[in-house]
Amino acid sequence: MKYNAGDYDVAVIGAGHAGCEAALACARKGHKTVIFSISLECVANMPCNPNIGGTSKGHLVREIDAMRRRNGQKH
Repeated sequence: MKYNAGDYDVAVIGAGHAGCEAALACARKGHKTVIFSISLECVANMPCNPNIGGTSKGHLVREIDAMRRRNGQKH
């Protein structure tokens, strides 16, 4: 049996925290997006601390801020 999954611009592998954020960003930019997960129970499982003060997200916020400054945007 042959299955046609359709045509997509973006395929996100993994539907955890990062995968959901990546898929949402792509979809908001207008890309036809598909996301894959091994387990439906684990979709959108976000065990990490979602605050901005943490080391990982704090680093990401600083990178975004630096990119804005490079492009001449203000805070």
